[in-house]
Amino acid sequence: MSNMKIGVEVVSAHDLAPKDGQGSANPCVELKFDNQKFRTTIKEKDLNPQWNEQFYFNISDPSSLPNLSLEAYIYHINRNTNSKTLIGKVPISGTSFVPLSEATALHYPLEKPHIFSRTRGELCLKVFLTENPSTSPYNPLPDLDPFPSNTLHGQAYQSEPEISSPNSTSAQFKEKRTASTHTFNHLPREQTVNFAANEMSSGAPRDVRVLSSSSQQPIEYQLKETSPSLGGGQVLGANTYNLVEKVEYLFVRVAKARELPKKNITGSIDPYVEVRLGNYKGTTKHFDNNQNPEWDEVFAFSRELIQSSFIEVFVKDKDVLKDDFIGMIRFDLHDIPRRTPPDSPLAPEWHWLAGKKGEKIKGEIMLAIWFGTQADECFPIAVISDAVAPGVLFPNSEIRSKVYHAPRLWYLRVDIIEAQDIITSEKSRIPDVFVKCQLGNQVLKTKPIQAGTVSPVWNEDHIFVAAEPFDEPLILSVLDRVNPNKEESIGRVQIHLGSVEKRIEDRVINSRWYSLEKHGVAEEEHSKKDKFSSRIHVRVCLDGGYHVLDESTYYSSDLRPSAKQLWKPSIGLLEVGILNVEGLHPTKTRDGKGTCDTYCVAKYGQKWVRTRTIINSLSPKYNEQYTWEVYDHATILTVAVFDNCQLEKASVGIKDARIGKVRIRLSTLEAGRVYTHSYPLLILHNSGLKKMGELHLAVRFSSASMLNAMLVYSKPMLPKMHYIRPLSMTHIDLLRNQAVQIIAARLSRMEPPLRKEIIEYMSDVESHLWSMRKSKANFFRLVSVFSSFFTIVKWFSDVSWWKNPVTTVLVHILLVMLVCFPELILTTIFLYFFLIGIWNYRYRPRHPPHMDTRISCADTAHPDELDEEFDTFPTSRSSDIVRMRYDRLRSVAGRIQTVVGDIATQGERMQALLSWRDPRATVIGLIFCLGAAMALYVIPFSVVVVACGFYMMRHPRFRSKLPSAPINFFRRLPARTDLLL
Repeated sequence: MSNMKIGVEVVSAHDLAPKDGQGSANPCVELKFDNQKFRTTIKEKDLNPQWNEQFYFNISDPSSLPNLSLEAYIYHINRNTNSKTLIGKVPISGTSFVPLSEATALHYPLEKPHIFSRTRGELCLKVFLTENPSTSPYNPLPDLDPFPSNTLHGQAYQSEPEISSPNSTSAQFKEKRTASTHTFNHLPREQTVNFAANEMSSGAPRDVRVLSSSSQQPIEYQLKETSPSLGGGQVLGANTYNLVEKVEYLFVRVAKARELPKKNITGSIDPYVEVRLGNYKGTTKHFDNNQNPEWDEVFAFSRELIQSSFIEVFVKDKDVLKDDFIGMIRFDLHDIPRRTPPDSPLAPEWHWLAGKKGEKIKGEIMLAIWFGTQADECFPIAVISDAVAPGVLFPNSEIRSKVYHAPRLWYLRVDIIEAQDIITSEKSRIPDVFVKCQLGNQVLKTKPIQAGTVSPVWNEDHIFVAAEPFDEPLILSVLDRVNPNKEESIGRVQIHLGSVEKRIEDRVINSRWYSLEKHGVAEEEHSKKDKFSSRIHVRVCLDGGYHVLDESTYYSSDLRPSAKQLWKPSIGLLEVGILNVEGLHPTKTRDGKGTCDTYCVAKYGQKWVRTRTIINSLSPKYNEQYTWEVYDHATILTVAVFDNCQLEKASVGIKDARIGKVRIRLSTLEAGRVYTHSYPLLILHNSGLKKMGELHLAVRFSSASMLNAMLVYSKPMLPKMHYIRPLSMTHIDLLRNQAVQIIAARLSRMEPPLRKEIIEYMSDVESHLWSMRKSKANFFRLVSVFSSFFTIVKWFSDVSWWKNPVTTVLVHILLVMLVCFPELILTTIFLYFFLIGIWNYRYRPRHPPHMDTRISCADTAHPDELDEEFDTFPTSRSSDIVRMRYDRLRSVAGRIQTVVGDIATQGERMQALLSWRDPRATVIGLIFCLGAAMALYVIPFSVVVVACGFYMMRHPRFRSKLPSAPINFFRRLPARTDLLL
């Protein structure tokens, strides 16, 4: 017997449904685990009971713990009838159990006992693994149902005495919850400094609630609703900076200096400024031989990290061996003013420099120092102290936050019509001519034409992706394929896209003739041969009526066409507050300790944002807010977390590591509501699924006009050119890859760069690749879609077999009513749908959907299936592994082949009924059709429907277990299976 035990603390319940008929209930909790059962005491007349009782379960086999589950049932105890009524239940998977040091009290929503019951409320439990329980375990109680009347006051329900401690997670519930069960506190500082009148205090405790999931994935992978203390200061303009926690900073703006003294022998000075606050310092760039430098740089020091009562500003001279001291100035933090936007910016002042002993020296420096928040307009351009570790210097270009705008993309349509006067070097050989079209890295070729004429005709249409500004020309080269390994250039032409006509609808563009230039021929020689030059006939245009797809179709964040003339007004505003990341796993080692250098990237439409990089932190706090205009709410916001791998000296060629990604569909958000949730960051490796941490976001979608937002649902998702002149799926896939490469090339040239691996991860470029896991997930999704149909079929089968005679009789009556009043059929169906929708409003989802590990089959995938999914293309595995996977794929394909063949067989039997392939069967079928036609002509249709319905629902006494005659007849019909080899 193992010493490992499961500890369960039943803390409280909230907002339970009344069950005693008087608006109250007598609740108690029953816990079941591994054939063991415990019960709490009964709370009389209490819909918000408090228990604070602990129980410990033995684990018979620790290796089977992931397959076990803890079940908590809340019952209402009726003292008069000695019975119990189930209020709700909470199942907790064994994969979500954590050690006692990591355990916290969580609120679990109660699940329905059955599909037609009404359940509400939450149960607060603390579940943990332990080897040394602090109290003796209870003896499991026998399963006694109903409860005896003499045990209703707790004698038979052994419970722990209430434990009172300063860190108790119990909460007092009256009408609503007034205290939190999960409080995030700051670590104690080494030194507490009180230098200002208004000391920063911890934010309000955050309430964490685990949200229910239909697939019942493990708790650690589920979305958690939080209640952070939001609301920074006001920013300039009408928008509010209220989706992040307020963080105060000490801003230092170093403007310029004048008349600095020369220090070295040569009489020159290379000045720079060092701002020092405790262990943190910021350094400006240096100027060569300049006594009046202008820096205009801003430094921001987080008030939470301040460990000094003064700030020092040093002016130094850059030198090879040791930097020389020029002068300094010191400020007391008590004397620094406070600024809150929309106050005017603080004007910088000139300050005399002082020597090491405090004496006044030559030279002045212009500074501005103030206390503010992240709402300050200088915050985006400032070097933030909480983004770097004390004493560690990193390039500011790699850690600063940035807003990027992706280039506007267009489809370039090139129609190669024909060429004239093609002259090759060998007159005796029939030329094999083709045209190569090149735009940047994109190359397309026409089919080769072998003809005796000097005017080949192609009439081929090719499409490229072009980005504004159109600085790359389109190059058309006419080539002659001499042999499979040699091509000879006949001529080429460059077409600048700035001169190409743009169109926004499906109209005909005028074609043009271009003279071909011999590549490498001198200009004088070319001018002599102008009248004999070859020509090419093409039609080129920029199609602005399309939307250039640069993302996966299901995760699109922008659906507008390329031409701005076709853009509709925005329907709302999307505001996102990136608060923090918690529980990160170390991804690198620095100074002997595991650490992370993380930043977040958010993408919506053409606007990309990148937060600052927080150095050496496993719980980074960003508190940055961004805004996007929304043109269609059937779009996706994507936020991802990366580990910055570009900060080390040997980081050339190293890619930034993925930590996790979050997708939020805007159509699932209620307008005007602030969603604050903690999203698990999940990464799927070839070794399995791993949770890297939790990303805390605050999201709000504000609709400018509810009517306009509703009208969007009636409009096509894509611009009309996609429907008038659609592109093939092959074209779309190729062009999507080209669009991603163009965006990656542009954004990687900015400072700080958004690298190619970031663009590809955010755009889901690998979503189309095949994997066994995705195939299983899609199959189970298909089964889930048809589950309602299968449920109806099963229900009708039960009705037909009289499993419930009352229901069967009612269905008979309903059938007769619908036949007698057929005009009520559609009315009844739509009214039923309406009532179902109204009924489901009460149980509507209250949180955005998130990635589900069960639906994705990520937690049940075989390791070899994951290794196959992350294999390169083409494969890099050994031949034995490839052979094994090929055999497995053949086995799966064989089952699919059998199912497809069975479906085809049934269809072929229907076709064979009147084809005289089986003469006797066709004669029987014709006689039946003639008889049915005569009978249906004489008998009213309503009588036929009622008779068929009654026959299908006949009593089992009139049924036989053998197949019916029509089924036997159908199965004997021939199919084309006899013709297969």
